[in-house]
Amino acid sequence: MTPPAPLVTPTRLTAATLAALAVITLAVLGAGLAETGTGELRIPAAGTTTLLRVLVLTALAVQIGEIAGARLAGDGPLPRGRSVPAALLGAAASAGLLVLFATVSGLGLATVYGTREGGLLLVTANALALSALCAASRRPVLALVPLAAAITAEALRAHPEPNSPAIGVALTVVHLTAASLWLGTLLHVLRTMRLRGGGREVLVRYARMAAWLYAALMATGTCSTLRRLPLDVVLSTAYGRVLLAKLGLVGVASLLALAARRRMLRGGDAQAPARTELGVLAVIMLVSAVLTVVPDPHWLHPA
Repeated sequence: MTPPAPLVTPTRLTAATLAALAVITLAVLGAGLAETGTGELRIPAAGTTTLLRVLVLTALAVQIGEIAGARLAGDGPLPRGRSVPAALLGAAASAGLLVLFATVSGLGLATVYGTREGGLLLVTANALALSALCAASRRPVLALVPLAAAITAEALRAHPEPNSPAIGVALTVVHLTAASLWLGTLLHVLRTMRLRGGGREVLVRYARMAAWLYAALMATGTCSTLRRLPLDVVLSTAYGRVLLAKLGLVGVASLLALAARRRMLRGGDAQAPARTELGVLAVIMLVSAVLTVVPDPHWLHPA
């Protein structure tokens, strides 16, 4: 009898280690590199903040993706859920951001709770903790309620401007939800296909949904950019530089999605480009976290 293959091979372990090191390096150095030569003030603890925000975004994507992916999967076995550990990790990261904010500002936690930033971080941490309880229950779909609260809190945190903040918040809610669905659902679909040794129809159903997600991302991303980034400072600000990098990666992910769709239409195996697309989407999420840390050009260069 042939013994079962190990769940984690040395090659996979090495790849995972290298990927983790790359994520940490880009998170720690990303904001500083983007600000080089711009004359903008350095953001305190930018690297740590980026890493913690990556964990929050990952928690949202994994949970939302599992809920949507389970519905797309139809009948058949499903991979082991990762929503509970992801939610708990995201809640811990939000709490870490709260402590970091108190440390950097020199304020006590009780004082920080009363600030707008601190209050929203507290809402996110509590919402993710509650979503973990929902995910562990018999009705994991209930997690959508606290997840909606977490996304709204993140959108409110990202748009403190006094002029038309409701528009910015609405755009970010749609954008963050669509991005979480794109990445998280693709992850769950690929895990499902691997478990079942096939399941092409699951990927087909995902591709139909992804087309609408892509349209929502492009529309909201374009509107948000036009609202926040004056065109004459695209290359001279960290925000503009990081945004250009993100747009380039989105273009790569789009081409990979089209390649996967073309293979599906021809009856071929679309998992290879889909897996590469997933990797690019993960990098986009990391770059998005950097984007939330660099200075907002709307304040530095008012239109």
